[in-house]
Amino acid sequence: MLSTLTTVLPIFALIFAGWLARRIGVLGPHATTELNRFVVYLALPALLFDVIAHAQWSDVWQPGFIAAFGIGVALVFGLTIAVRLRRPRHLADAAIDGLNAGYANTGFVGFPLALVALGREALAPTLIATIITVCILFAIAIVLIETGLQTEKRRRHLFIKVGGSLLRNPLLVAPVLGAIIPLAGLSVPGPAESFLKLLGGAASPCALVALGLFLAAKRETTEQDIGSAALLVSFKLVLQPAVTWVMATAVFGLSPLLTHVAVLLAALPTGTGPFMLAEFYQREADITSNVILASTAASILTVSGYLALAG
Repeated sequence: MLSTLTTVLPIFALIFAGWLARRIGVLGPHATTELNRFVVYLALPALLFDVIAHAQWSDVWQPGFIAAFGIGVALVFGLTIAVRLRRPRHLADAAIDGLNAGYANTGFVGFPLALVALGREALAPTLIATIITVCILFAIAIVLIETGLQTEKRRRHLFIKVGGSLLRNPLLVAPVLGAIIPLAGLSVPGPAESFLKLLGGAASPCALVALGLFLAAKRETTEQDIGSAALLVSFKLVLQPAVTWVMATAVFGLSPLLTHVAVLLAALPTGTGPFMLAEFYQREADITSNVILASTAASILTVSGYLALAG
């Protein structure tokens, strides 16, 4: 539990820093939106480009692991959207809820925790899980959000409008451009790589500070919001790792190491991606912020419990 606590503690520290800065007046009421726009338009695209551009496809091509982890993500994401749409709920908000339940914090928590718990052999599959979560799942959610926000009823015009929005979205353009580097056998020049590391390294800290700024604003939390957050947290911390474990052991027969990596990463708390999209698209962010906080706190127990059971 100590290793899990020391890995998660900086997350709470960054959230608290944002909360405190807003409460004492260091940052104003518009800081949340502006800081989040910095993350969406600059820092996170740089991080996505950097991750994809430096991916060694010979190391990350592990079909069984990709399928086990990917199916776990897809089932929880799809189930959450189906459940939330029955409220009824707007498709854009349901897509963000799907991220709340399926978007594991593989980047900020996954890498250090996998290294401490399972060793360096776990880093390559952790990169695979990060690409699935941060690039593929994120892209699917953006497509659904853009589709839900369009008022055009004609399918042809709707397709054109959604396609145009996606082509202008830096969170989709950056990883596509990054994939050109390894596919073409190129390498990122030294100065450009330093630029990407510096800018991309600001993505997670700034997103967490922005979350703290958002939480510092006074608002009322309804019982319905608490119930929704509890459902999404249970999907994230219980259902997703359970589905992933079944896929890894009973369906694809992964090795013990790959099984432990897949389940451990599936059991991670919700990352800041859903909050970034909720703020960027000006959707409801209260439930998302509650899910991130609650899942991060509860994961100290659930992840430690899994590591104890797994030996």
